[in-house]
Amino acid sequence: MKRKYMVMALPLMMLLAASCKEEKKPDNIIVKKTPVAVKKSVQSMGDNAVERDVEWLGATYHIRIERKADKSLSLAKDGQGNKYYDNRVSLLITRPDGSEFVRRTFSKADFASYVKGSNSEGALLGIVFDRADGETLRFAASVGSPDRMSDEYVPLVLTVSRTGGVKISEDTQLDTGSDEEEEI
Repeated sequence: MKRKYMVMALPLMMLLAASCKEEKKPDNIIVKKTPVAVKKSVQSMGDNAVERDVEWLGATYHIRIERKADKSLSLAKDGQGNKYYDNRVSLLITRPDGSEFVRRTFSKADFASYVKGSNSEGALLGIVFDRADGETLRFAASVGSPDRMSDEYVPLVLTVSRTGGVKISEDTQLDTGSDEEEEI
């Protein structure tokens, strides 16, 4: 009978001995991890195209404006130094019979004489139709920071005359101090 109790007590003693054993604790050394500098790739503002019909000079003209990132142009930068591909903007105006009235592609270089300071490192943000104004079609153009959250840009006016001549000027709605126009 003693042997029976010994056989039963032996596993219990082993279990007690194992539970009382002091566990080895690892040395807790805290080391700050140095952040890895993430190199941002060159970004693009995104391509887009807008088409619309406009009543002008007693007829309906069709306007197509298309913006595309152009990797062959020099890179543009935003205020934080992030790099972007600059854009080319194509303007196509067709007459009511479908023939081309104006076909022109613009880059930031076309607006360079109006852009100064940090905006000169920016991108051609876009051109949008504003209104038919007498004998001209009026468009708004802007060059500046390509960051979507930024409001840093130079507002410009692009006009197309009834003969197809294109002129660029500073936006006179703001106090820019110059109404000088340049034909391009």
